[in-house]
Amino acid sequence: MAIKNYKPTSPSRRNMSVIDYSELSKVKPEKSLLRPLNKFAGRNNYGRITVRHRGGGSRRKYRLIDFKRNKLGVQGEVLTLEYDPNRSSHIALIKYADGEKRYIVAPQELKIGQEIKSGADADIIVGNALPLINIPVGTFIHNIELYPGKGAQLARAAGIMAQLMAKEGKMALLRLPSGELRNVPVECMATVGQVGNIEHENVKIGKAGRKRNMGWRPTVRGSVMNPCDHPHGGGEGKSPVGRPGPCTPWGKPALGYKTRSKKNPSDKYIVKRRNSK
Repeated sequence: MAIKNYKPTSPSRRNMSVIDYSELSKVKPEKSLLRPLNKFAGRNNYGRITVRHRGGGSRRKYRLIDFKRNKLGVQGEVLTLEYDPNRSSHIALIKYADGEKRYIVAPQELKIGQEIKSGADADIIVGNALPLINIPVGTFIHNIELYPGKGAQLARAAGIMAQLMAKEGKMALLRLPSGELRNVPVECMATVGQVGNIEHENVKIGKAGRKRNMGWRPTVRGSVMNPCDHPHGGGEGKSPVGRPGPCTPWGKPALGYKTRSKKNPSDKYIVKRRNSK
């Protein structure tokens, strides 16, 4: 995918770019795999805002994505490559030999008409999904499960890939896109290749209205608020934080404060952190 720039007919157009979608299929999404996507504007079931700066945005429908890749041993053909408004990567519509259709995250270099397969006996080619134990060391992979059978949770965004570094016993060592080294059970499924739409990170939004179309509302710095609205607020001119460290609007520590549970740590499989010096 290439980046498309416009003639600078306005200040926003001058600083705006989009992905060139000419390589995608010009078809409507598969109706059987669409679901309604309700908007909650960052509010929970009490109507209280739990995620700030959300609201508005264009209407979307959710595409059901096969993150488990549990159609084992059945050959599938890539019918279309499509845009998905719910994620940065593109998606591919797969039709299997038994007639079932599923969407998957489209890897780089996946072509329409290509055959793909899931299972331990699948070839090591782009788009095929295998357990980590059957993937050679050094292979670049994406759509990686953390727990066998749960579905992919790692390396799913546009242009992302992880690398299988080693296998020892029941664990496989992965180098994630962040630089973190992490152990994952060898029974977990992963897909060969790099996620497509690698130019996504180079897109320039260009104007505030386009961000609003994505469902994002304005973010205001705490230092420009009044003291009644934020602990950083108040003072004459630009003022320092004025307390031991940065915090949220509710006084909780932020920016570097560790929040992981010590009783049941979720980082026991991390070999090297992404932010280790």
